[in-house]
This record gives sequence, C-alpha cells and structure tokens, in this order.
Amino acid sequence: MSIRITGSGSYIPNRTVTNLDFAKHVFLNDDGTPLNYSNEIITEKFKQITGIEERRYVEDNLLTSDIAFFAAEKAIKDSGIDPETLDYIIMAHNFGNVKSGAIQGDMVPCLAARVKHNLKIKNPKCVAYDILFGCPGWVEGVIQAQAYIKAGMAKKCLVIGAETLSRVVDPHDRDTMIYSDGAGATIIEASEEEGGILAHETASFTYDEAYFLYFGNSFNTSHGHDDDVRYIKMHGRKIYEFALKQVPLAMKECLDNSGIDIKDLKKILIHQANEKMDEAIVQRFFKLYDLTPTEHVMPMCIGKLGNSSVATIPTLYDLMVKNHLKNQQLNKGDVVLFASVGSGMNINAFVYKM
Repeated sequence: MSIRITGSGSYIPNRTVTNLDFAKHVFLNDDGTPLNYSNEIITEKFKQITGIEERRYVEDNLLTSDIAFFAAEKAIKDSGIDPETLDYIIMAHNFGNVKSGAIQGDMVPCLAARVKHNLKIKNPKCVAYDILFGCPGWVEGVIQAQAYIKAGMAKKCLVIGAETLSRVVDPHDRDTMIYSDGAGATIIEASEEEGGILAHETASFTYDEAYFLYFGNSFNTSHGHDDDVRYIKMHGRKIYEFALKQVPLAMKECLDNSGIDIKDLKKILIHQANEKMDEAIVQRFFKLYDLTPTEHVMPMCIGKLGNSSVATIPTLYDLMVKNHLKNQQLNKGDVVLFASVGSGMNINAFVYKM
C-alpha cells in the first residue's frame, strides 16, 4: 500500500496588487521613524530580494474558510471521490477568519468544520479539525493524514492550506508587501500504486527561535493606531539565517531516509517565502551532496502570487499538475521533495514519488 495525493485544487484571488500600489504607503522603521528611502527605491529593493512583483488579495466579502472551501471543492472533484467517504478534513491556517476591517480572528467553530458544513457532508465520522503550525501547516497536515492512513484509522483525507494575510498586515511595515491570500487543497488516499509518500521529517525550534515571527504593534506609534491591535511581524534577518542553516539539513535527512539518490530528485516544492532565501536554501541543500542544483529543480510562483503562508505549496503543486506553470511539469514517476519553514520555528519535509 502507498499513500498518494489523488486530487488537488487551489483558489487564487482575483484582486491583483502590484508593487506600484504601495507608492503612497507611509513606511516606517520599527521605532516609528521614517525610512530614509523613497517608496520607489523601497519597492525596487524589495523585488530584488524577494522576487515579488505582485500578490493576490481576496475580495472584502470573502473569508479564509470560504476560499478553503473553493479549493477543497476542486480537489474533491479532481480526485473523483464521494466527499461522504472522507475520514478527516485537516485545515491549516494561522489567523482564522478575519473579516475585512475587523481586528479579531474568528475560530469558533474551527475553519475545518465550516468547510465540512459548506461541502454538505453529513457523515459524522468525517472528523474536521484545524492545525496551527505556521507556514509549514499544509505539509504537516499531509504528514498527519498519512499517519492516520498508515495506522489504519483512515482511508481518505482532505488537507487544506488557506490564509488571508492581507487582513493582518501593518501598512507601515515594508514586510507587508511579502504577504498575500490564497488557498490550496489535496486529497490524500491509500492506494495500490507504487510510490506516494516515502519519508517525512518535522522539527520545532523553540528555545531561541520561537518568536522570530510574532504578533506586534504597528510601526506607526503616533497617529492613533490602537495599541491593542496586533499585526504579523518578523525578524527577517534571524529567519533568513535560521532557514539557511536548518532547512537544508532537514531536507537532506528526509531524502536520505527515503532511500532516493539526490540525482533522481526531479523537483523541490519549497514554501514560497522569499525567492532569494529559497534559492539559497536549495543551493546549500545540494552543496551537502557536493552538487549544484539542476536547472528548473525549484519551481516558483511567488513573483506573481506572493507569500500566502500555508497555501503556497499546495497552490504550487496544483498549478504544476494542471500544467499552468511554464517549464514546470510533474510526471508519473517523478520524485519530489516538499519542504517548508515558518513560525514556531517549525521545519518539515516529505519525499513523494508521483
């Protein structure tokens, strides 16, 4: 028996926000003082570092659970399964449903329950729950799904990653330009075919690293911003250094445990966090084998879609299997390494044979 992805779906919001749309933002340092550069220079440097030219935001009437449902519907249709046969719905996110203009995240009931409700699934033994694991949430959801199936507790699972980060960003923090909205979903099933998930790894670094990503006050401390309202914040340099040191090691451990030779690795689907950081991670990963990365080994969609946290990898996967990404396809028998890093600080990976 193998454990395979049998269907996928994604929801890419219609609203496109380009770097030019930040021309009138008032960007500040963390102490509230103005930055010493024009917005034109700020956005140009931002593009050089992250590779992001534009990102997608949801319309005001949509919530995280809504776009999760849209992606889930597509994944179920793609797999051809009866949704009543699902044993688990695992929903990865970080902030719940945040309404446009609101300051609270709504997680009661959990978002997975809302998706199940919208799918009109009557089966009470289809268990729906959320996972809060930072950007690696969808990868961890897949790892949990395969554990349920391997233990005989499930045969079919729906794993979703969805986020509306545009609702939790500080408009005065230039890191705001990184984040975006989106959703991706996959059906994970037991199968008689060969391949599937071959190995996985997960680690949580919390002793010194737990608060590299956190909720904090606006950088605008003097113009009426409510001190009780928090926004997503990060220590970018610390995250960069941490990721370059730890992620390649986790990827190597996972690949070695799978028994796959790195020369047989076709693609690396890494969390779309920052193009330069992801490129450096993959460079260091191959260096551990005294090799250099092969051409097109790391597909990217961050340039047009931004960083949608838990949604980046399942969205990227869906685009590739549907042949919507130029020069990037996935074929039967290809070996793929999925990897992510995010708040916690959490790292995970799994090796998958198509």
